Amino acid sequence: MKKTLKVLLISFLAMSLFLVGCNSSKTNENAGGKTDNGTSAGPKKDTLVFARGGDSTSLDPITTTEGETFKVTDNIFENLLSYGPQDTTVQPGLAEKWEVTPDGLTYTFHLRQGVKFHDGTDFNADAVVFNFDRWMNGNADKFPYYTMFGGYKGEPGHVIKEVKALDANTVQFTLTRPQAPFLKNLAMSPFGIASPKAVKDEGDKFREKPVGTGPFKFVEWKQNDRIVLEKNPDYWQKGLPKLNKVIFRVIPENTARLNALANGEVDLMDGLNNSDEDSVKANDKLQVIERPSMNVGYLGFTTNRKPFDNKLVRQALNHAIDKESIIKSFYNGKAEPAKNAMPPSVEGYNDDVKDYEYDLDKAKALLKEAGYEKGFTMDLWAMPVARLYMPEAQKVAEVIQESFSKIGVKANIKSVDWATYLDKAAKGEFDAYMLGWTGDNGDADNFLYTLLDKDSIGANNYSYYKNDQLHDILIKAQTETDQAKRNELYKQAQVIIHDDAPWVPLVHSRPLLAATKDLSGYLPHPTGSEALTNVEFK
Repeated sequence: MKKTLKVLLISFLAMSLFLVGCNSSKTNENAGGKTDNGTSAGPKKDTLVFARGGDSTSLDPITTTEGETFKVTDNIFENLLSYGPQDTTVQPGLAEKWEVTPDGLTYTFHLRQGVKFHDGTDFNADAVVFNFDRWMNGNADKFPYYTMFGGYKGEPGHVIKEVKALDANTVQFTLTRPQAPFLKNLAMSPFGIASPKAVKDEGDKFREKPVGTGPFKFVEWKQNDRIVLEKNPDYWQKGLPKLNKVIFRVIPENTARLNALANGEVDLMDGLNNSDEDSVKANDKLQVIERPSMNVGYLGFTTNRKPFDNKLVRQALNHAIDKESIIKSFYNGKAEPAKNAMPPSVEGYNDDVKDYEYDLDKAKALLKEAGYEKGFTMDLWAMPVARLYMPEAQKVAEVIQESFSKIGVKANIKSVDWATYLDKAAKGEFDAYMLGWTGDNGDADNFLYTLLDKDSIGANNYSYYKNDQLHDILIKAQTETDQAKRNELYKQAQVIIHDDAPWVPLVHSRPLLAATKDLSGYLPHPTGSEALTNVEFK
């Protein structure tokens, strides 16, 4: 028996040594990194796994307006100008400095030298000209955000007369009229500068194989699963980025994302339910991060579809929604009721506008006046993903559905995958739809003109709302360079929009994220997306 025990002991020791050797081998293989599922595999973590609610719709930022794209592309592409770390002040980007003529019509940019695209080609003035020529010769279907410059080449509102290279490192823009937010527009995520060679070589496939100058290079995209980026070893900012790899994972449900974070499968997640904030704070391995607020969540009406072509119907539905109840139920106090199409944090906000109070009797009276005393049936489209401004869209839709039923309006809640949802909304195929907007540049123009002007129909104006008086005011505000005068114009615009009621503005939220305690250097930006250049693990 002693002999048997001795043999067993020797066998056990041998097996232990074998397992130790295997473990040591795996540790050495993965030293300094992490496995793709985000679990620790070595002494140093240098891979970030970022969990989000939906997949990107494209990796060519100019081809879309949705934020899940920009979360990724802000790490691949860079702009002529950039924003401050947590505000929208204009900072140098790929352009080190610039001059503007007194008449506001000519902008000359001096570019950084020695910067290369990920494919090894040179960033220079010709690359800038190529990108703007590409965008201005497109249309709202191809490059929807280019409307920030007043439309496309040949259209009467287009503000860019010419973009030309003065030499390899100097590019000049000539405008047809002053545009007050021009510099801020250049810093917006969609206008990241792409490699001309890659665009030409890949054609339509460029949206799946992006090439920029940013801190990370594209590696792989498994749709509805993950996007993998790796460090750009030739990045012009020496010593950056600090991470070796970034993996964007898609986990649709907020609670499932939080479970993945708590289990060590991911390092950072957006869309934290407000109701889960306390539980995250109670976990000593996790931290809560609050994104600076610059957003609006809304219910939009497609105003060229009956009965939503009737202003009285739209006003009635505004009176039928209890915003305070929605905020209390789903935002845990991290939001405020919205009454305008832009948030109070943006200059030019009109606080004198009086919100549509929650009043079912007034709603019924307006429906009767509009000829719908017995109500009507409609489709209410709810987002399938959590967004910064609306982390629990389906539940909010159910509250709205119940409210509408009290005035005789039967709302059938519908949804579809995120990419299809955005496509159908842009084509005006919904009766009413839930969406929102996180500001791109901190300017009122980026809310009111971008979302509700007739120039933006089919691009970002999904309500197909038109008002010529509003258009004239918004164009005047773009051209005016005196900020005080611009603010007064925007206040006038908000009065018109409030009366026409193409939306029910619902909330301005303070979005929450959660991360592991050892995550450092992550500064969430009010625009909803940011480069992860300085992120590292303690």
